[in-house]
Amino acid sequence: MTDGRSPSPAEAAVDRVADALERLRIISSERFRPTMELAWPRIVTGFAIMSKQTADLAMVGMAVGIAGTGGMAFALAYWEIVTMLGLGLAGGTVSLVSQNYGGEETERASLVVTQSVLLATAIALPLVATFLLFSEPLIAVFDSDPALVEHGSTYLVYVAPAVLFELLNLIASRTYTGVGDTFTEMVARAGGAVLNVVLSAVFIFAFDMGVAGAGLGTTLSTGFVTVVLAWGMVGRSYGRLGMEPSPVPITRSGPWLDLGLAKQLVEISAPEIGRRLAQGITVFPLLWIAAAFGPVVVTAVEVGRRVRSLINSINWGLGLAASSLVGQQLGADDEDEAGAYGTEIVRLSVVIYVAAASVVVVFAEPIAGLFVSGPEEVVQAAAFVAVGAISAVGFGLDGTAAGALLGAGDTRLPFVASLVGRYVFALPAAALGFVTPLDVAGLYLAFLLETYVPGGINYWLFRRGRWKAVSRKYRPSAESG
Repeated sequence: MTDGRSPSPAEAAVDRVADALERLRIISSERFRPTMELAWPRIVTGFAIMSKQTADLAMVGMAVGIAGTGGMAFALAYWEIVTMLGLGLAGGTVSLVSQNYGGEETERASLVVTQSVLLATAIALPLVATFLLFSEPLIAVFDSDPALVEHGSTYLVYVAPAVLFELLNLIASRTYTGVGDTFTEMVARAGGAVLNVVLSAVFIFAFDMGVAGAGLGTTLSTGFVTVVLAWGMVGRSYGRLGMEPSPVPITRSGPWLDLGLAKQLVEISAPEIGRRLAQGITVFPLLWIAAAFGPVVVTAVEVGRRVRSLINSINWGLGLAASSLVGQQLGADDEDEAGAYGTEIVRLSVVIYVAAASVVVVFAEPIAGLFVSGPEEVVQAAAFVAVGAISAVGFGLDGTAAGALLGAGDTRLPFVASLVGRYVFALPAAALGFVTPLDVAGLYLAFLLETYVPGGINYWLFRRGRWKAVSRKYRPSAESG
């Protein structure tokens, strides 16, 4: 230790892990430490956020049954569109914030955040109105069963106000990631997730509100997170909580608009929004196909997706660490170090994902039993849990490779990769179940193709190195030049 003190047991354990990974040539110890300092709070944050909907689905299954989980699965498809829109916009935010902050242009980074918040609000408000006014027709797109439509539309109505909160939360979270502070957002988001589970449990079981209770719990807890993050995003101190105010705060005094910077934000975010939407919209035809096999398969598909999302919490940390660290190194004009960070984070991600997926596959049946109870339901759900876990490894490759590209501002080709993987490969595979003896196995194949194909393409794009040239027009040095 450089300060002369003995390392704590936790620090010593981290040192041993770092040394072991370096010996295995996965990631150097010098890059492992800053990577995990950024990643672990984000992984906790992602797990907390993904677990709240997973817990809601399990509680609705216990309280309402298959009709409740089926209707909620349809409603969550629309909520996923909200999340993907937010992640796409926030992708542009983290790219520009990290590069400008790394280049010591903090005022410019603050303006990026301000413009991101305004754009997020403009996107959110029409979505809120759509969920409130057209909830029943939206759910009926999947299935006309009255029970499924009733439960799904009820959830959409109660969760509608959370759309605005969630988009703002994603902007704030990515801003903190872009400046290298993932602890503050972790405390806020994880606290909100715990509150969500508690509120949903009270509303669902104590007040017998069913899916309405799950939606109300999500709205109240997401609003709570918005208030907590907003406090720091305007530069206010959190006192002794260990959380930090944003070093690139939103200011009321302005300026509020810079056309050149706004153009860059849209230029980077638009393909990333497209990539994310391509990922999210895939679930609509998949659920429509699943509905043809009945509500048991719909629930099984959703359970598999929820468990896969929990595993994919790893990407919340490593994908964002790749974006932030690659972006910061590029902002400092060190392309070689940016490339080294990207390569090694991808390798680390694949190793962790394989380990996590292996555990889930072994315990697939007990995990499925947390959501459904009938023997047929458990068997079907367990199959999708196992397939979802295996497909998550593709997410690990895709998330970190695309994250490194995002840190450079290279978002157009990853968007194409997402389209190819999901619409040229995954959906046709799922549709085969209608015309061949594959039946439900077509959905299994779709799970795998929708992650491994984009993951392979994005990794190839990263190895190609074109992203270094793309990044040069977004760096602070380009602006001053």
